[in-house]
Amino acid sequence: MKLELCSFSGYKIHPGHGRTLVKADGKTFFFLGSKVESLFYQRKNPRKIAWTVLYRRKHKKGIATTTTKRRTRRTQKFTRSIEGLSKERILELKNQSKVQRQAARQQTARKARAKKQGK
Repeated sequence: MKLELCSFSGYKIHPGHGRTLVKADGKTFFFLGSKVESLFYQRKNPRKIAWTVLYRRKHKKGIATTTTKRRTRRTQKFTRSIEGLSKERILELKNQSKVQRQAARQQTARKARAKKQGK
């Protein structure tokens, strides 16, 4: 038993029911009943008629299971030791206060100036 699908409404058509239209170009259309056939000939858009399958699909009606939004994994940051610096040393430098950082910067600047003058 082969069930056809209505070309307009999208409903199943059981054998012995509905009508078939074969156009001159060979395209076949299956209609469930006269109401559907009439709407097809009026060139109505099935996406705008509330009871059709196409309308219900377009407007997300009758979907039983709601899909939850998928969570994306966030990249986690972690410190790794780099050549010449251990992990502990990197964390130590990162946690330095602003005052300590400025003092270290001034000290290296002084050393550089002294080295330049010594040449």
